[in-house]
Amino acid sequence: MRMLYSLAWILVLPFAFLHLLWRARKQPEYLQYWPQRLGWIRRWSGQRRLWIHAVSVGETRAAAPLIAAWRARHPDCAILLTHTTPTGRETGKALFGEAAGAGFEQAYLPYDFPLLTWLFLMRARPNLGVIMETELWPNLFVACKQRNVPLFLVNARLSERSARGYARFHRLVAQTLRSLSGLAAQTTQDADRFAALGAEEIKITGNLKFDVQVPLDTAQRAQDLRHQFAGRFVWLAASTREGEESVLLDLFDRLYLPDAVLVIVPRHPQRFAEVASLIASRHTAWARRSEASGNDPLLPETKVFLGDSMGELATYYAAADVAYIGGSLLPFGSQNLIEAAAAGCPALIGPHTWNFSEAAEQSVATGAALRVADGEEMLMALRDLHDDAAKRQLMASAGKIFAEQNRGATARTLDMLEASWVDLRTMPSATR
Repeated sequence: MRMLYSLAWILVLPFAFLHLLWRARKQPEYLQYWPQRLGWIRRWSGQRRLWIHAVSVGETRAAAPLIAAWRARHPDCAILLTHTTPTGRETGKALFGEAAGAGFEQAYLPYDFPLLTWLFLMRARPNLGVIMETELWPNLFVACKQRNVPLFLVNARLSERSARGYARFHRLVAQTLRSLSGLAAQTTQDADRFAALGAEEIKITGNLKFDVQVPLDTAQRAQDLRHQFAGRFVWLAASTREGEESVLLDLFDRLYLPDAVLVIVPRHPQRFAEVASLIASRHTAWARRSEASGNDPLLPETKVFLGDSMGELATYYAAADVAYIGGSLLPFGSQNLIEAAAAGCPALIGPHTWNFSEAAEQSVATGAALRVADGEEMLMALRDLHDDAAKRQLMASAGKIFAEQNRGATARTLDMLEASWVDLRTMPSATR
């Protein structure tokens, strides 16, 4: 099966580069560092090295508490952080690049063709590897095992839908998962699904995203943003996906709350211009974060605000009265709602939350979030929350308690990794 998979990559590779060219139309950064996607990264010859792969923005943010805790315990250990998307790489640079020091490096992960993964490992020379969430690469995983590089899948999650898809290639997936030295699952359900696919050495460690710390200036930035919103009722549409903005704008037109402002923050920055054009086509008064003049209050007639900035989602949550969690009204599986809970922002979630199923159910059960079946129910919930400040406060408090009670995944994951982190002073590098 893996041989057939590898042969398929010979056919796929030319199209992979065409895909980069296509994505570069909106994000020219996709053409930067392209040799790294072939495994040609800077050759490492320094001290012991931890390698962490975080495909994009969400995974990179989830890795932040783990990286901070690891560096606190192992200050002399170098770190290689790899990504797949430019936005993930930019997030990593913003979070770690300035203060990480000389031992910190970023790169793109190569395509999963045997020769490329071999070249990557030969040049990267990691002593321990960590893959965030649900990235399964058969050739890379097997190559790590062959080179005696312990590899872990951490903060691992697997929806029922994804599990059914992987089950169609059970032999290949089972071989891939058995190449791991360990798997740290977010929930019992995730662990059971991975076990059914062939994974071994599974531990349930919780979700690292509960341990993510917001920037120290978030409270001040949120206060400035509230001033800009001029005391309006702020409905935040956070991490929206394709097609959702149009639905939400239609709902907002029917909300009939004169003091309300809809703040839309698209999930992907490459869609900022597209969403701006959509809002402008509605002939409604609107503003955008990138063109805001200082912290001047919005004009009374401004009804929609586009959050076209990177790294400010925590600020938007802290400044909002209620937030819709993107990707849950239409069938995208939902985006992360943990950040809203931690900020004390009442959340509305749609019916499609399989990416964060347990967190969604728990947040509803604790009163931190309300689930709506469709747009009609969302309108009713928004009107109710607009008129009931006490209910909003109860939801905010429930969210903070929910987030606090679920912390601790970082320490449990770190303990799992350190069981394979042998004595740095005496053990020769396994990848030299």
